[in-house]
Amino acid sequence: MAERGTPADLLVGHSWGGAAAIAAAAEATGVRAVATIGAPVDPSHVEGQYDAVIDRVLSEGSHEWFVGGRTLVLKRAFVEDVHHASLRAGIRELRLPLLVLHSPTDNTVDIANAGEIFYEARHPRSFVALDGADHLLTARGQAQRAAHIISAWADQYIHASRPGVGVS
Repeated sequence: MAERGTPADLLVGHSWGGAAAIAAAAEATGVRAVATIGAPVDPSHVEGQYDAVIDRVLSEGSHEWFVGGRTLVLKRAFVEDVHHASLRAGIRELRLPLLVLHSPTDNTVDIANAGEIFYEARHPRSFVALDGADHLLTARGQAQRAAHIISAWADQYIHASRPGVGVS
């Protein structure tokens, strides 16, 4: 995005996407803050969610996977990336503000993951418990609530002037 002249100021990721956002932040130009929702601290620990199809994914290159009421295509490259992910080191080396959102009632990725991510992170870091939410934020208003929280938190980092750039 930065190469196209539209750098991302904020990376937000949900579940494995949260892990991906942390990993990508180290190499993304212009990112000023990162927010995760329901992210695993060790993405390979979540493989139990798709054990039934893993052999087919590895042998065929991809396979459909039914999760959260939706059919997704799981690809070999993704599975291999998950196997090789070293998120803890990325969290410790992250030199950006980090917001960790997680539900205490998440039955897919236990809230202990959020605690570990928060513990590994440097300041500035923040944690918000999404009380009553499920992993996919499917109940009415849950996703919107998370978006409002992220927006309010990120405002101080996104709208602060960049070094060498005037405030408009």
